Amino acid sequence: MADLDGILENKDKDYGIGIPVKHESFFLKGLDHCDWGIKDRMSRIFNVKSGRTVMLAFDHGYIMGPTSGLERLDLNIVPLIEYADSIMCTRGSLRSVVPPTSNKAVCLRYSAGTTVLTELNDECIIGIDDAIRINASALAVMVSIGGTYEAKTIENLVRTADYGYKYGIPTLGVTAVGKDMVRDARYFSTASRICAENGATFVKTYYCEGFEKVVNACPVPIVIAGGKKLEEKAALELCYKAINEGACGVDMGRNVFQSENPVAMIQAVRAVVHENETPEQAFKLFNELKNK
Repeated sequence: MADLDGILENKDKDYGIGIPVKHESFFLKGLDHCDWGIKDRMSRIFNVKSGRTVMLAFDHGYIMGPTSGLERLDLNIVPLIEYADSIMCTRGSLRSVVPPTSNKAVCLRYSAGTTVLTELNDECIIGIDDAIRINASALAVMVSIGGTYEAKTIENLVRTADYGYKYGIPTLGVTAVGKDMVRDARYFSTASRICAENGATFVKTYYCEGFEKVVNACPVPIVIAGGKKLEEKAALELCYKAINEGACGVDMGRNVFQSENPVAMIQAVRAVVHENETPEQAFKLFNELKNK
């Protein structure tokens, strides 16, 4: 039976009269008015203290098959997961390889379609029930602005954002670059803004000259794609420039798992993203860890 004494008015109760209620802004831009579930999941993807994220991408197989460095996910990727804030992968690789005990935020590749063997970007989205079933922290959808399948991929994004709002799951808009697209601030700022306007909670795009314009034109957080494999020092310089020009993190794949020492490389990337290390300091760390 309930203790009635606990609800009686008495002098021992403290209502904090005279102390105003504290209202805190969310630590990521543009998300103050999102629902609690979206903020909770974004707080798992992004480090609350730094406001940034190191995402480990290994979803390449959904269009490229067993690309170099991803031949054996259990051998090449699982040892890296502990160093990432979140992972970006397909539901197939998640179920078959990733240990549930990893306890990492999962940014699920939520769209799928044509491969490198045909014309890319003709994609559909998978079922929301399965995304919920595997406890996805975000739904990643490719958006091909200026490409043949622009309208279809924007529709995919809109439908995904609708599901995301309904179930409290963030949507990641991933800007695709067609072979005829110019990789410049004008294109990336347009593509990123269109993703945000159509409901993306955050956006993945590429670093370019004038990147600050891309960031400032986008009302939600941006993470950069690592892109093709670079030399380790160059990849760390890419991270450094992007972070210093406003990116909220990196989503790196090939520049980590194709590195000569992937475990050392992902730790060096973390040093840049979360500890504001310079490329020189991070490269020194890479070499120290590599030679252990």
